Amino acid sequence: MMLANLFTGSVRSVGLSSLMRVVGVATRLLPIAQPTMLVGPGASARLGQAICDFDHTRVLIVTDPVVAKLGLTQPLLQALKAGGTAYVVFDKVLADAPIPVIEKGVALFKSKGCDAIVAFGGGSAMDAAKAIALCAANHKHPAQLAGYFKGLRAPAPIYAVPTTAGTGSEVTVAAVISDPETHRKLVIADTRIVPRMAALDPTLMLGLPPDITAATGMDALTHAIEAYIGHWRTAFTDRMALSAVSMIFEALPVVYASGQNVAAREKMALAANYAGQAFTRANVGYVHAIAHQVGGLYRTPHGLANAILLPHVLRFLSPAIQPQLAKLARRAKLGKKGDSEAALAQHFLDAIDAMNTRLGIPTHLATLREEDIPALARAACQEAEANYPVPVYLTQADCEGVIRQVLAPQPLMLKRKTRRPAVKSLPAA
Repeated sequence: MMLANLFTGSVRSVGLSSLMRVVGVATRLLPIAQPTMLVGPGASARLGQAICDFDHTRVLIVTDPVVAKLGLTQPLLQALKAGGTAYVVFDKVLADAPIPVIEKGVALFKSKGCDAIVAFGGGSAMDAAKAIALCAANHKHPAQLAGYFKGLRAPAPIYAVPTTAGTGSEVTVAAVISDPETHRKLVIADTRIVPRMAALDPTLMLGLPPDITAATGMDALTHAIEAYIGHWRTAFTDRMALSAVSMIFEALPVVYASGQNVAAREKMALAANYAGQAFTRANVGYVHAIAHQVGGLYRTPHGLANAILLPHVLRFLSPAIQPQLAKLARRAKLGKKGDSEAALAQHFLDAIDAMNTRLGIPTHLATLREEDIPALARAACQEAEANYPVPVYLTQADCEGVIRQVLAPQPLMLKRKTRRPAVKSLPAA
């Protein structure tokens, strides 16, 4: 029976991999625009000046309350005002870009007669802005646009100013939003939601707390690694992914320890951008598939979930991706001359653990519950099988085993308390 199950699992994995390879060939033909990039201190103000040249009637600035309160948008807003471009600020974005917030943004966009959007902030602001633009153009509820190319009409022009070095959303075709009623994360994918111009301004990132710096940096590293080990990789995505890994290993420990280092912040912004260029073509894998379920159920920040899960997913996949891990190790300047491929691969796996420890990333997911693991694994497998060109497809049992690795150890004695019922089923994100 065991041999039969192994054979069945192997056939299933080969079949899914073959299908994904075919889809991968098709994705290479998709025209994905490359945004014009403005890089360096003061880039956000220069973007504001450039936007004025496009003669928009009114621009919607999509951001979150913290970014607005810190005044990070001021250089951009001052440039828009000086150039005579009207704007309205929507600073209500919350973590995970919830659908009700997106609906409010769409209503404001329409009521104020806006014809362009600036996404200003972290990943949630970027995702919300993309969703608002596409929803407004197509007069559809955000959930109706989840999936691939669900909007008939192109959105208004989108511009982007990331304030974290993690998502790379300024160059990607995706927006991840959340449905608070179903605890699901939904992915909107459309090549037309890639921003037209973006500003990578390291001065906007100088005040990031160390924990956010760590989580967003590991998010970028996960993007680069998963793009590099999947079946949709190309010479271009490999170049972007390997460059990103090299830069992150060099700069992330620096900005974590010294947040005011402008040069290192700029290098991290570029690394996240390169990783975004890699995964928007090559896609991601099981780290993201599991993290999406964990984020939807427990509201765990996406970058943190990726960081916790990354070493465990890589160790499970390592027999199938040893050459790629060895190459990643070389680009991260690990090991020594003459090390075997197996030794280099192990160096890279150990380095991920060491990086997490250095950055204060927890080893376990505190909110994870044993009774939720089967549903989380089922939804993650469904997401991966429907979307991702992973090197190996996990069985339900495999995925449960990976997730169980991040289950916090239970104390020997627990006081009795009322517990909410276990989640019986989770739809795929």
